[in-house]
Amino acid sequence: MKKMSIVSAALLVMVGAGRLVGADAPPAATQEAMEYLRASPQDMQWWREARFGLFVHWGPVSLQGTEIGWSRGGERRGTGGKGEVPLEVYDNLYKKFNPVKFSAEEWVRIAQDAGMRYLVFTTKHHDGFTNFDSKLTDYKITSPESPFGRDIVAELARACHQAGMRLGFYYSPPDWHHPNYRTAEHAKYIEYLHGQLRELCSRYGRVDIIWFDGLGGTAKDWDSENLFKVIRTLQPHVLLNNRAGLPGDFGTPEQTIGRFDIKRPWESCITICQQWAWKPNDNLKSLKECVHTLVRCAGGDGNLLLNVGPMPSGEIEPRQVEVLRGIGQWLKAAGEAVYGTRGGPFMPGLWGASTHRGKKVYLHVLEWPDGEELLVLPAIPARIVASSLLGGGTVTVEQGEKGITVGVRAADRRDPDTIVVLELACPAIDVAPVATGGVSLTTGKKATASNVFQNSDAHGPDKAVDENDATRWATDAGTHSAWLEVDLGEAKTFDRATLREAYERVRAFELQYKDGDSWRTFATGTTIGRRCRLKFAPVTARHVRLNITEATEGPTLWEFALTPPAQ
Repeated sequence: MKKMSIVSAALLVMVGAGRLVGADAPPAATQEAMEYLRASPQDMQWWREARFGLFVHWGPVSLQGTEIGWSRGGERRGTGGKGEVPLEVYDNLYKKFNPVKFSAEEWVRIAQDAGMRYLVFTTKHHDGFTNFDSKLTDYKITSPESPFGRDIVAELARACHQAGMRLGFYYSPPDWHHPNYRTAEHAKYIEYLHGQLRELCSRYGRVDIIWFDGLGGTAKDWDSENLFKVIRTLQPHVLLNNRAGLPGDFGTPEQTIGRFDIKRPWESCITICQQWAWKPNDNLKSLKECVHTLVRCAGGDGNLLLNVGPMPSGEIEPRQVEVLRGIGQWLKAAGEAVYGTRGGPFMPGLWGASTHRGKKVYLHVLEWPDGEELLVLPAIPARIVASSLLGGGTVTVEQGEKGITVGVRAADRRDPDTIVVLELACPAIDVAPVATGGVSLTTGKKATASNVFQNSDAHGPDKAVDENDATRWATDAGTHSAWLEVDLGEAKTFDRATLREAYERVRAFELQYKDGDSWRTFATGTTIGRRCRLKFAPVTARHVRLNITEATEGPTLWEFALTPPAQ
């Protein structure tokens, strides 16, 4: 603790002369202060163009196969219960952690094979264990009690720099292991936190990203304004995210695709399996699902930070590597429609998303409309002068005052993504984004539900009928049955339904319409999953309900769409 105080005292002298102000700074704030709170557009440029990065959550907890941080004890989770791993077991796992097959060069090679342009590694998670040779603690990978004893961060930094891979450090401001965290002596913990960030920013060469995970803590909790100044003094070109109580340089939607936004940079962090840390036989996302996620992020003008959890041996699980390399193979053919593009001008919809660069617009058709040969998009105030299909094939495009129709015969469609290239007469960035709401009768209609997660507007029933896969209706934990009702405004006729579920928790459901005071079932199903299509005899009704009768845990739904019979 003596060394910690010396390092932190020097740090406080360095930054104490001018305390910074928050993002909503009053006019009196100095330009110098604001410069430390924001990266320059030039420094943001490489990150915007990269679009795709690798997130790595790893540490001694991989020996248990449980979630990193959150499986430690129970009191820190705020649940009042016990965690999966007792504190005395969790906090001593590092004494058995010996990942002798770890190769930083191999990790970087896998990321590059996947087409990823940057890597973010967990230097310290909420559990407090340090994956680098910090001089401020003995709870670290280089502890004399660690059989491995190697500085993982140093090896990974060296491998990234040698391979030309941009490097990011995840660092958790919360620390459930530190004796001063959230105590009357929390100021001592702040010294420790600042001291460790100073180590990370001064001992491992260039750092391109610091990825905080403050669990909703405020700037005051971490003294973030001074911290940002220290970091940017040591790493002038670094990018900082929004999880240290300040807006930072980019937003970080978690386990969901961010909402379309061409003004505020954002990056979705999403796991390739379900758990952040390695878990034996964890549910693995398919290649198709990963590609669709990347495309929808790029089409929303955001990045994807796809997470893997290496095994206790230090190796990334072979089946995860197979999916990652599959993404890389797809990007070799389709990368021009992802890298260096911006989202839009057609906003994402159930059909897919669009990206653009220069005068070219790339339509990523992920799902062709049910029973339809053509994709119909809204009109734009720009003339289409040419069209083609990326990878070859025939495409027909007709542009009129009321909209644009796009046709690709079945033989020329690609799985997982049919990419239609439209060349405009003007730069695509000059075209204002347009919504691409389809023919779903539920879109924008009044919706109610039996349960809403923590009564939060962010997870209200309307989020299931907004044709936006970045939002969802969610229910409280422990909910095993729930209903979602939609008022179509007037009686409408429909014969198809499309459901998109998050986390695959539903085990039985029924679709119902209101007949007087009674609800009548017209379709049933078991699981929903990422996409469930139902076809049934035409129904005419105003009030429709999705009735989930069985779920393993609180069900949550991306979208509930009803489609009229094909004309």
